Amino acid sequence: MNSVISPEKYRVQQGVPMDLSVLPTLEPPLYSSKKECTAVLDRHVRQLSEIQQRHYADNRYAVLLIFQALDAAGKDSVIRHVMSGVNPQGCQVYSFKHPSPHELDHDFLWRTNCVLPERGRIGIFNRSYYEEVLIVRVHPEIFVRQGIPEVRMKNGDVWKQRYRSINELERHLYRNGTRILKFFLHLSKEEQRKRFLERIDKPEKSWKFSMADIGERQYWREYMKAYEACLSATSTSYAPWYVIPADDKKNTRLLVSRIILDMFQGLDLRFPEADARRSEELRECRNMLLREES
Repeated sequence: MNSVISPEKYRVQQGVPMDLSVLPTLEPPLYSSKKECTAVLDRHVRQLSEIQQRHYADNRYAVLLIFQALDAAGKDSVIRHVMSGVNPQGCQVYSFKHPSPHELDHDFLWRTNCVLPERGRIGIFNRSYYEEVLIVRVHPEIFVRQGIPEVRMKNGDVWKQRYRSINELERHLYRNGTRILKFFLHLSKEEQRKRFLERIDKPEKSWKFSMADIGERQYWREYMKAYEACLSATSTSYAPWYVIPADDKKNTRLLVSRIILDMFQGLDLRFPEADARRSEELRECRNMLLREES
């Protein structure tokens, strides 16, 4: 590879003011050719597959991966490529769209809390509860429809309160064995324009596109400000955010897979060891099967 992947380079420091306009959406490739990129990603996927088996058997930790981005940043593509070797039995993917009336009758964390991963499993959120401090902040009329009493929006208290609720939830999950990684795929406005045009021109992709996508593009600056505030307030030691340059999809996949691998390798996962009683039981089972041969 052309350079070593250094995950800490992309990690957001809590409380440090952010300016996404100075962070790269495109970096020199971490591969010298498409063939090398494929080989490295395949190696990462194989390692993830092997680790996931131990993770499932170890049954001490849950893992939650959160992906946030503007449209066309490649969330689906990253999830598909990076997690392609993981046993579906141990992995759950959820994509959160507009909340239903039933979901709106609950607090803003309720619908995602209902599908948090169990120990031994990997949960993937394609969008998440963070929409409630991103799209809702850009479109405050959504907040009004949620019917929350005595909301003070003008001075920003409501967003600080929601950041606090999110941080407290993630701290609670961490204390109880859930490890959380959060990825913001940082796409340039020009690259989004190119990908939108590609979607429109290809029948297999045009179904994804609507006039609403063009409408949301007009709020680019507002979304950047919302992300800057959110990332700074909610990137913690127990649930860090990573800002991943997303204009090169191959680079994005290599970075995300490396960060996930590093997290798993730090968990000291292992297959359960048999105690004396269990060992005796296995020996008896083995002897019974061997006697069947005769």
